[in-house]
Amino acid sequence: MSNIQKSQDSFFDVMPARFSTLLDRFFDDNMNMPMRGQMNRFFPKVDTYETDSSYDIDAALPGMKEEDINVSLDQGRLTIAGERKFENERNDRRYHVIESSYGSFLRTFQLPDTADAAKIDASFQNGVLHVHVPKGAPKTTQQRIPVHNGQGKNADQAQNAKK
Repeated sequence: MSNIQKSQDSFFDVMPARFSTLLDRFFDDNMNMPMRGQMNRFFPKVDTYETDSSYDIDAALPGMKEEDINVSLDQGRLTIAGERKFENERNDRRYHVIESSYGSFLRTFQLPDTADAAKIDASFQNGVLHVHVPKGAPKTTQQRIPVHNGQGKNADQAQNAKK
């Protein structure tokens, strides 16, 4: 066996171990990013439920203040948005592990057509946002749309106007 072949064999014999170690380090480093000063993305947990008279959403927003939360409604979509900030103003602390999540978030919920948008209420207490959406009458009803012969109803009306 030549020296070149021996060196190639030893390279390929060692390569899987090196590659495995490289992958392990890559995933370990990326999983531990909060320890390197980068915060996990904050994605609040929510519970949604329905009663006979309402739809309700509870969002867990620990450590947040009421003024950091925005609740809005646009075309039947209820949006909860905000930012959970990391307050590290104390110089006497050296963090070794940060498992809490921080950052901006946005959660959107499509409300049913029976939601009464005018009466939606939101309250915040003990780190939990509660959004209460009362039920109302359905805004849309199912109906049959007649199909006209030719170019449609407007074309028929235009022809009748010419006569």
